[in-house]
Amino acid sequence: MTKYRTGEEAPESGIYEYAGPTETGATCAPTSEERQIPLFKGETFPPVKSCDKDGGAFWKKK
Repeated sequence: MTKYRTGEEAPESGIYEYAGPTETGATCAPTSEERQIPLFKGETFPPVKSCDKDGGAFWKKK
């Protein structure tokens, strides 16, 4: 399974799912809107605002 990080560009259009924080020890409680996001190819993976620290997240294609 390929994971993508906040700040990277989506390699293809589709629905992506939250797969965990990028920062060790970060506390995250993603909202339902943050758990699955639609992205078009070339759009940037967003931070998860409900995470502490920098909000960095890993994403995977659904």
